[in-house]
This record gives sequence, C-alpha cells and structure tokens, in this order.
Amino acid sequence: MERNDLADFLRRRRELLQPENVGVPVGGRRRTPGLRRFEVAQLAGMSPDYYARLEQGRGPQPSVAMLTALARALRLTIDERDHLFRLAGHHAPPRIGGDEHVSRGLLRLLDGLQGLPALIASDLNIVLAQNPMADALLGEQAHFHGLARSCTYRWFTDLEMRGRYPAEDHEHESRAQVDDLRATLAVRPADPAAGELVGALRAESMEFAELWAQHDVAVRRSDRKRILHPAVGLVELDFDILATARQDQRLIVYSPAPGSAAVSQLELLAVLGQQRFTPSGTDSRSEARTDRHLPG
Repeated sequence: MERNDLADFLRRRRELLQPENVGVPVGGRRRTPGLRRFEVAQLAGMSPDYYARLEQGRGPQPSVAMLTALARALRLTIDERDHLFRLAGHHAPPRIGGDEHVSRGLLRLLDGLQGLPALIASDLNIVLAQNPMADALLGEQAHFHGLARSCTYRWFTDLEMRGRYPAEDHEHESRAQVDDLRATLAVRPADPAAGELVGALRAESMEFAELWAQHDVAVRRSDRKRILHPAVGLVELDFDILATARQDQRLIVYSPAPGSAAVSQLELLAVLGQQRFTPSGTDSRSEARTDRHLPG
C-alpha cells in the first residue's frame, strides 16, 4: 500500500470535482477548489474521519468495497479506478463479464434525477448506486453481501422483500425476473457469477426452478410496479430502463403517471427523506450511519 501516493491521488481527484458534478448543494463560499472531504465521505457512505485519514496518509488499508465506493464517489474512469486499487495494495478488478464500475455518464444522469427515484443496477440486478429518492422509496439496497446483493436472489428467497409488494403482483414479478435473468445468462453463458446465481436459485427456490424450466426469455425494458410503503401507502409507478452499450448496467427510473396519487406521494417522500421502518410498519428514524459501504 502506497499511503502517500494514495493520499495525493485522492486529494487531487477530489479537487477536480465540483459540487454540481455530483448533485451536491454548492452552499456558501468555498475557499478551496472541488468537493470538501466530508462530501466525498458522504457520497461514498463512509466516516468523514476515516476518509480524512486516508487523505492524510495515515489510514489503514481500505477494503475492496470501500475502494469501489470511493471510485464511484470520485467519478473515476476505469483506468483511474484500477490505479486507485493498486495504490491501496489490491489487484485491480477484472474487466470482464459483470464489471461493476459505473461509468461517469450513468452517474451524471443519476445525479440529475433529483425528483424521481432512480438507481443503477447490474444485469444480475445488483444495485450499484441509487439517489436519495430511491432510498426513500425502496430503502438502501447496497448493504447486502454475497448472493443477497442481487435483488433477483432476494425476491425468491426473502419473504420480507416480497412483503413490500401486493401479493397479486408476485407472479408477474417472478416471471419478469426469471425471463430477464435468462436473457442475461444467454449473453454471459460462461460467466461464473451468473452461473452461481442461477444455480443457487434453482436449488433454493422451487418457484424459480419451475419458471426457469419453462425457458422463457425477455429483456426487461419497462414495466409498472406497485410498492407498499409504510409511510405513504401503495405507490404505483412506471419504470423505464436505459442500458449501457454492453447491456451489463442499467439506469432504472421510476415515474408517476401525470395527475395520479403517486405524484403527491413522491412529493411527500422527498420531504420525509430516507427512513427506516420496523417490520410492523411503524417508522423509526435511524441514526446517521457512518460506515455504509457500497458493494465491491
């Protein structure tokens, strides 16, 4: 680990970013160029003190997950991301299959969607980044580990996730998830991550295994989703998907029909902000988390 070079690289990349580039309020007068340290820490979901120590060359070796979060927060190119990993003493992630490095272009689009829930996900349905409105609507999706990082995996194995959607919508959602995953596997037949996900779901979910055996395939490009939210009730939204040229990452944007109840529901969610809710449905605001790392 090259602590001094890592500190210098982080500082210089931070100074190149302007608040408007990443959706951060400009606020008052800034005496130094670029983002402030605490703003980078907030974007990366880590403690401001920890990030400050990294820039001062006295922090511990960052984990792969933390470096991935920093690369997204600083809007690094793939080459810059690989350099960051090497400075921190890690091998650069392979540039094959499901590379989870989000492009600046997609992140720029995500930053510009202030009033609509939006997120960036991989073709295995792993959430890579989401905006505050998506946090408020769906909850944080980036703290899971292993196979559970995939929303498709959780859909078939986690009853709590299913409880967020009306029971009458479950069959349609299950079929859409399976058909889309089949399309992904067709593009990446030898990819170990895709094969592991399918194998695990076939073993753990009879419903998935039965749908998979039907061999239906369809890329999910748009749909309608109804979400049971503890604070605002049933929210009905359309969503559209913009995929990258390689089809391995997708920007998913949720929008209400004009004049529908969902318009005012989203306005209320924007005021409420992100909240944590107990299983019984009563809301309880969580304390600010300083160790939230995005997945690696």
